[in-house]
Amino acid sequence: MGTEILVSTLQMLSMFYLTIVVLRFLFQLCQVDYFNPISQFIAKATNPVTEPVRKMVPPVKRFDGASLIVAVLFQSIMYLIILSLAGYGFQPLALLVWGVLKVISLVITIYFFAIIGMIVISWLAPGNPHPGIQIIHQITEPIMAPFRNLLPPMGGLDLSPILVFLVLNMVMVVMRHMETAAGMPF
Repeated sequence: MGTEILVSTLQMLSMFYLTIVVLRFLFQLCQVDYFNPISQFIAKATNPVTEPVRKMVPPVKRFDGASLIVAVLFQSIMYLIILSLAGYGFQPLALLVWGVLKVISLVITIYFFAIIGMIVISWLAPGNPHPGIQIIHQITEPIMAPFRNLLPPMGGLDLSPILVFLVLNMVMVVMRHMETAAGMPF
């Protein structure tokens, strides 16, 4: 029972920090306002681990490879710790593959919920200047724009999120099959 509680707590805390690191990557990729208080928090929370890696892997334009490397390594290390605590064996290469797959799945999940948030906000609080709402719009706009070109607003309704959800759902299914094929434990 104690091991299960410890493993569950480690999974929750590691997922929280992994999400912050992945958000840092997405914020730079989507050019989210750096002076937004949420962006500032994420930068301060991730600087201790990303800055040393950034010295070896500098950003290329908007692509922050250091944050991605940190996210994959962090998740791989967490798999190592959790599997060791649970008494399971593991392969080092498998840990790395699981880390990559988990980061990709997390990016897809972030976009899924961000687009849902964007839709709800557009109904309930359009034009609200809250920093969180601004970030949701800034992070989803690069994904939504190509779909809006394919399916422009019809009668005042933007139906492009439906296409985005279809694509995200297909990618989620592919990721689940890849995770199963890679033997991911959780």
